[in-house]
Parts: sequence; structure tokens; C-alpha cells
Amino acid sequence: MVNINNLNFGYSKHKPLFKNMSMRLSNGHIYGLLGKNGAGKSSLLKNLAGLVYAQSGTLDVMGFNPAKRQPALLEQICFIPEEFYLPSVKIDAYLKANAPFYKNFDHSYFTDLIKEFDIPVGQKLINMSYGQKKKVIIAFGLATQAKLVIMDEPTNGLDIPSKAQFRKIMASAMTDERCIIISTHQVRDLDNLIDTVIMLDENDVALKASVEEITAKLTFKKVKEIDDSIIYAEPSLSGYNVVMPNYHQEESKLDMELLFNAILAEKIKFKPLFS
Repeated sequence: MVNINNLNFGYSKHKPLFKNMSMRLSNGHIYGLLGKNGAGKSSLLKNLAGLVYAQSGTLDVMGFNPAKRQPALLEQICFIPEEFYLPSVKIDAYLKANAPFYKNFDHSYFTDLIKEFDIPVGQKLINMSYGQKKKVIIAFGLATQAKLVIMDEPTNGLDIPSKAQFRKIMASAMTDERCIIISTHQVRDLDNLIDTVIMLDENDVALKASVEEITAKLTFKKVKEIDDSIIYAEPSLSGYNVVMPNYHQEESKLDMELLFNAILAEKIKFKPLFS
């Protein structure tokens, strides 16, 4: 689906965001893209959508170079940005203007999603709340039936019930032909949704591993005291929340926020486990 090979990119030659980044993404997966502010999450997504261009290296998305912005590729990419503008029209006019760009657009599915999100169809888009607007473009993006779905901070502006609704809809929207990439700094919003974690740090990929692989190699638990077997620890009210090698094949739930902090703090210690 996506092949990134020795990608070098930055908005200035003197401040690169990515140095020789390489990564492969496959269909049938929901990837969670994590990283500190400024790590390049949005820029990576824009590279994949052909909105910015690499300084060197190659990007292959479904056999196309996204920088060429070919219609045959663009109709298979749904990109939902963090910041967006919706015009002063109602939903039906928005569909009439934009749906024809996607030959597989599913109007019935879009209607179902709008009902699920409880969007007032008679209201102009510009007059909706930020959360309602976000739901409209998520519904539109999924209804395009695009094979590559790219979402930049999709849960920003959603309340807690809407975030749960979003996770439910995204899980049901996943197919074996689709690749979904969700970038967020609200790591808990991706709990029980993604199957693979990608973490960016220091101009490159700090971690790319499936949830299954992470929980097979690491265990996340609470302990009263720390010892040398623990890779990373955070104080809690009753002791410490820790990440440690899963020596005894214990079952534990992935704590996304704890993993995120652990990788940032102890990247060198984790590298041998996931090389």
C-alpha cells in the first residue's frame, strides 16, 4: 500500500524533519501515528497525500508518486486534516460539489453516518459547531470508499461520547483493502482501535510495531517498588506504573500513554526489543 524509502524532508534545508526515513504500511491495518508536537506527524501525512514534496528519497502509494497528484490516486485517498474550512452551504450542496471526485462514493453510507453522528442536515455547514463539522468531514471521508484513509487529529473537538462513537465507526469502516492512518497527540483516544503503533522522534521512526508484538515483548503493570528489570517507571498514588520486558509471557493491556512516555525517555533501551 505505502512504501517510504530514505525519505528526507523539511521546510528548511537546515532543519530537517525526516532523515532517511524508511517504512512500509500495508492494507488491512489501522495505524496510530504518535509523536511530540513538532515531530512531523502532520508533515508525514501531507507527504503521503502529495500536499508537500520530499527533498529526496521515494514515496510510493498504491504504485503512484503522490507528489504528481494524479486523479487515479487522489480518488483513492481520503485526507482529513486537523484544520479545515467548510463553505456556507448545506450538506446536500456540499455532496453535489465534492462527491463526484470519488467514483466509488457511497451516498447511502454517508447518510447512515450522518444519522449516527446526529448531524442537523438542514443547517449550513459554516454555522455548525466545530465538533459537528469534524463529524461531517469524517463521514464524507469514509463514504468516499478510499483505500487510504489519512486522519490528522480526528478526535480534536469531539466530546467523550462522540469519541466513543468515532472509535466504533472507524472499527466498522476497516476492511482488508483499506489502510487507515490516524495521527493524534491524544493517545488514549486510540485505545482498542489501532492494531499497529508508529512513533516518530528525532527525525525518524522510533517505533513501529503491532499491538500484539508490543504486548508480547513488554508488560505494563503497577508495582510498589522498582528494580533493575524495569525499563521505565512513572510514580502513581499506589506505587509506580511500569514498562518491563515480558519475561514470563504475562498478559497485559497496552497502556498507550505509558508506552509513549517510555519510548521518548528510554528509546535506546527499547530499540533492541523491536529492531
